[in-house]
Amino acid sequence: MAKPQTPRGGRARVSDVAAAAGVSPTTVSHALSGARAVNAQTRERILAVARELGYVPDRVASGLRRRRTGIVGLIGDDLATTPFAGRIIEGARRAGLEHDVLLMVAESGGDIAVEADLIARFLAQRVDGLLIARMYHQRVDRPAVPDDVPVVLVDAAPEPGWEVDAVVPDEAQIAAVACERLLRDGHRAIAYVGTTDESRAARGRLIGVRSVLGDAGISLDDRIEFCSSDAVGGRGAGGRLLDRSDPPTAVICFNDQIAMGVMQAAARRGIPIPSGLSVVGIDDLHTVADALDPGLTTVALPHEEMGAWGMTRLLERIEGDTSPADERLHRVRGWLVERGSVDTPSR
Repeated sequence: MAKPQTPRGGRARVSDVAAAAGVSPTTVSHALSGARAVNAQTRERILAVARELGYVPDRVASGLRRRRTGIVGLIGDDLATTPFAGRIIEGARRAGLEHDVLLMVAESGGDIAVEADLIARFLAQRVDGLLIARMYHQRVDRPAVPDDVPVVLVDAAPEPGWEVDAVVPDEAQIAAVACERLLRDGHRAIAYVGTTDESRAARGRLIGVRSVLGDAGISLDDRIEFCSSDAVGGRGAGGRLLDRSDPPTAVICFNDQIAMGVMQAAARRGIPIPSGLSVVGIDDLHTVADALDPGLTTVALPHEEMGAWGMTRLLERIEGDTSPADERLHRVRGWLVERGSVDTPSR
């Protein structure tokens, strides 16, 4: 077979590949798309010619035939300011590329009106479906999206009555991992610092902590504090716990920022971490957990896994999957990330 010649005046077309390979344009289309079986030897010849010519499929034409654009839109609330946003996007992006789907990303800044405008803009671009993401686990109201446009929520749960697929962290399991880590080292005087923020994450983690510690015969009633979800709040809450006549030997924190504050409160009182106080966070926020000395043992949230699951489920819906609504809420488990902030109790 003679070496294929790249056509003049533009990119290669199916007809160019067909002429160079000595087959019909229909055979080329079948070989490239996999829509119908083509002799293996012929298919290899067609693929080799396509590579030589630099042939790139026309996604617009293909989309018109299939009524698909091969594009999915993702709208997040605070993508630019949230460290975990990139992991969600990366999970969705990778899962999309495995199915030859591109991801378009936009940020609403938490403004419902902006989100509605972005949805309208995505729909005007004929996206095949929408991922609506939140940067922390919460409930969301139903936006104005036509019923025939597939939607999946990421790190968010739908309002009652909205039958939509959603993926969220398994908050109770995530908190349970933190508790079990401390129980394995023999801690009994365990405290919990939760957040004053109202969210499904806050409720779920508190349920998980109470459940596991309760099963171990440990009551939280006199060793629980609530504060803002940052280091300032953690310093205050940690100080109140450590200034008690019977301070805890270990503290579980709602997130890594609060855990940083608790560790700072301990340092101000001359209490060493972990020999004098063990601390466990939740998030695996690398800019905090890796920067602390010692590093913070924490429970990682499955952001990339949620992004991937959301995209995969959305593509299933786009292709016509109609499984019942009671199977639509998917919980993803977290895992322990050991660093250096946990040790056996010294008292």
